[in-house]
Amino acid sequence: MAAPTPPPNAQDNARNREPRVNHRIRVPEVRLVGVEGEQLGIVSIEDAMRMAQDLSIDLVEVAATARPPVCKLMDYGKFKYTQKKKAGEQKRSSTHVEVKEVKLRPKTDEHDFHTKINQARRFLTDGDRVKMTIMFRGREMAYAKAQQERLMEIATILADIAAVDVLPKVEGRNMSMMLNPKRGGIAQPAAPKPAEAAPAAPVAPPAPVAPPAPTGPSVQTRGSSSRPT
Repeated sequence: MAAPTPPPNAQDNARNREPRVNHRIRVPEVRLVGVEGEQLGIVSIEDAMRMAQDLSIDLVEVAATARPPVCKLMDYGKFKYTQKKKAGEQKRSSTHVEVKEVKLRPKTDEHDFHTKINQARRFLTDGDRVKMTIMFRGREMAYAKAQQERLMEIATILADIAAVDVLPKVEGRNMSMMLNPKRGGIAQPAAPKPAEAAPAAPVAPPAPVAPPAPTGPSVQTRGSSSRPT
């Protein structure tokens, strides 16, 4: 009876996921791609290995399922380092959004109600999703309609920084609503544009002034007489 094959460990799985390099490539011929991405055609595996050795680089199988397989001339160690560095940068830059739950009761008083809203506002400002939950006990489920309106009131209060992702719905003895932070933060109102000045009315030219009448002594002409007034 043949011995059972041992299960592959994590190291073997990682090795199987890596492309075949250099002497691990066991095919008679390959479609070769140069260092700069140029197509070198179909060559024998011996010629491809000889070209890699002449350039002091590696022959890497990049498309094993092709017929023939596609191989590329590259510095495989440098390639792996670059890929690992990119993966680390993507992991650091990815944003992790958490879901924070804020719980209320149907009999939560007004002061605690606003405290819970301020708590939800802090979570949303930090970029987290918020699950607003109202917990019912006993016969309090009879007031579910009023509590649904209360959740929508919360959504209205937080509308400046949040949008409703999931409307209020009953989950067992709880009623929940999901809020998502708005992208880009709080919208700032646009500054009012300055009023444009009205065009000035054209100025009318001054009216011509008549020359003053002469004030000298009167002159008598022949045949006329002047009588005192």
